[in-house]
Amino acid sequence: MRVTQSGLDLNLLVALDVLLEESSVSRAAARLHLSEPAMSRTLGRIRKALGDPVLVRAGRTMVPTPHALSVQGEVRAVVERARGLFLAGGQVDLATLTRTFTVLAHDSFAAAFGAALFRRTGTEAPGVRLRFLSESHVDLPVLREGVADLEIGVIDTRSPEVRTEHLFDDRMLGVVRPGHPLLRGTVTARRFAAGEHLTVSRRGRLEGPVDTALAELGLSRQVVGGVASSPASFFILRETDLIGLISSRTARQAEALGLVTFDIPLDLPPLPVGMAWHPRHDADPAHVWLRACARELLPS
Repeated sequence: MRVTQSGLDLNLLVALDVLLEESSVSRAAARLHLSEPAMSRTLGRIRKALGDPVLVRAGRTMVPTPHALSVQGEVRAVVERARGLFLAGGQVDLATLTRTFTVLAHDSFAAAFGAALFRRTGTEAPGVRLRFLSESHVDLPVLREGVADLEIGVIDTRSPEVRTEHLFDDRMLGVVRPGHPLLRGTVTARRFAAGEHLTVSRRGRLEGPVDTALAELGLSRQVVGGVASSPASFFILRETDLIGLISSRTARQAEALGLVTFDIPLDLPPLPVGMAWHPRHDADPAHVWLRACARELLPS
């Protein structure tokens, strides 16, 4: 992070973090309990320190500059490390806690468990905001860079600096529209393979464990395409004879749209669902509370 003066108040980093998150002087002022003129003066100091406008007007809104975007992850990481340093071993008053947690998770997890997490935070920590980010089609160091505070889902990172915790094992179900031909009789592996299939993959993969299990039986399926999220697949499945997949813990979403789930007649490996975070959050009592919420609510 480029600095043009000899010292930089940590409060400026906190203010910069909030300004980049909100892209608004007024909203940043409200979160930091400052007046708008005071927040504007702080933004001026940040601009001078960075030698960059940071936020620029775009119509009625403000948008970050390319340089501001390039340092946003680093700023968030520094602020979180500082918070962890001062709060290590301490307690947090949830009733007065004001903080935004960013959770990286597949859309299906946000849809399935988001309501429970929002209810929990609303009751115990009304000043906490939860922001869910969808998984990207590429793997990025979002935990290390502070873009996300917690990742929930099938954790496949191999980074040695990331903490992981297993929560539960899930399993895959098939999902189709009501009246689908596959539902007329017993769903066998051969009948399952004979249909046309729709995959769900954030990376755009058209093959997976289902294909491996079918191959062991000398079978293969026809995958006609794929989408990035389960909710998107549901609306396609409702209007076609395609066969989709869904995890058992999120089956209620499909059933709420009138879709029908069924057991897949294959020996499929379990889906190990867990959470991951950066070690700088280990002793942060607010983050410890968030992890406890996830630990208690997700398996329900």
